[in-house]
Amino acid sequence: MALNGTLLCIHRDPAQLSLLERSGFELVTATNGHEGLRLFMSQPVDAIVLDYHLGLLDGGVVAAEMKRVKPRIPIVLLAHDLDLPVSALKVVDALVAKSDSFELLVATVTSLLNAKLQSLGKCPPGAGTPSLRRRPRSLWDGVERRRSHMAAFATTEKDAPFSES
Repeated sequence: MALNGTLLCIHRDPAQLSLLERSGFELVTATNGHEGLRLFMSQPVDAIVLDYHLGLLDGGVVAAEMKRVKPRIPIVLLAHDLDLPVSALKVVDALVAKSDSFELLVATVTSLLNAKLQSLGKCPPGAGTPSLRRRPRSLWDGVERRRSHMAAFATTEKDAPFSES
C-alpha cells in the first residue's frame, strides 16, 4: 500500500494528476466514467479524485453512483468552473478548482483521508500535518473566493492545471 493511500483518479488526462503519486499516493486511473465505475467496483481505494467534465457521464452522475454503493469513500471533485449543479455538489465531499494550486488538492485529499480514519477510530485526533488537523471545510466555504481566483488564473493556467508552478 502507498504511504498515503490509494486514490482512484478519474480524469480525461490522468497524467495531469501524476503529482499525486509523487506525493505518496498510489494511483488507479481511468479516463472516463464507465471505466472509473468498473474500477471502483473491482478494486479497493481509499478516496476518489474525479473530474467533473468527463464526457457522456459527468462527474456528478459518477459520484452519485459511487456514493450510493460505498458512501464512506471520500470524493474530491475537480472542475474548471465552480458553477456546478447542486445535485453534483451534494454527492461529493470536496470541490477543488483546476486553477487552484496542486498543494491544495493534496491537502484536501489528505484531510479527507485523515477525517475518514478518525471517524473509523483508526488514527488519533490531530494525526497528519498540523495544517491538516482541522476537519475539511464545507463544500460551500470559499466558493466565491475560488470563483474570483479561477477568473484571475483562467488565462494563465488553463492549459496546465495542477502544474508544479
